[in-house]
Amino acid sequence: MSDYCDLAPAHPFHGPYHDHEYGFPVEDDDTLFERLVLEINQAGLSWLTILKKRDAFRSAFEGFAIDRVAAYGDAERARLLSDAGIIRNRLKVDAVIHNAGVIQTLREEHGSFRAWLDRHHPLPHADWIKLFKRTFRFTGPEIVGEFLMSTGYLPGAHRDDCPIQRRILAAAPPWSREA
Repeated sequence: MSDYCDLAPAHPFHGPYHDHEYGFPVEDDDTLFERLVLEINQAGLSWLTILKKRDAFRSAFEGFAIDRVAAYGDAERARLLSDAGIIRNRLKVDAVIHNAGVIQTLREEHGSFRAWLDRHHPLPHADWIKLFKRTFRFTGPEIVGEFLMSTGYLPGAHRDDCPIQRRILAAAPPWSREA
């Protein structure tokens, strides 16, 4: 996404994401879940749309608390589908709720969502896609690729000459530790 390094700086929405989040390693599971939710909801839309709605997503999904979202039933699903602040797509809402339950299982089996990701790293992009398709709902090649780049599991978030790339490398994302 090398053109993102040209577009994002000084932009009110893209700038902070580019400079402080995109490509940096993520430690906690709720933040990893947030990134997955945002990438799922971006499908078919612009990233700017998602960034503008991010606070509404955070509120609607209760801070992306995995256990809370996994427990959502019909009332919460209906609330989400009527919330104009987020993307009101039944397939995406259902995927988010389902995927929260999947992450609960991954935490039980591996200790955390992050530990599950670390266990499978490094995989080629095509193998990550297969793994995510077997594990989660609504995760195609673009969603998986952007999720993994945004959380530091795949390189490519920033150009080598982007000043943020030095900070990314200093944070030692998983892709930078490959043999």
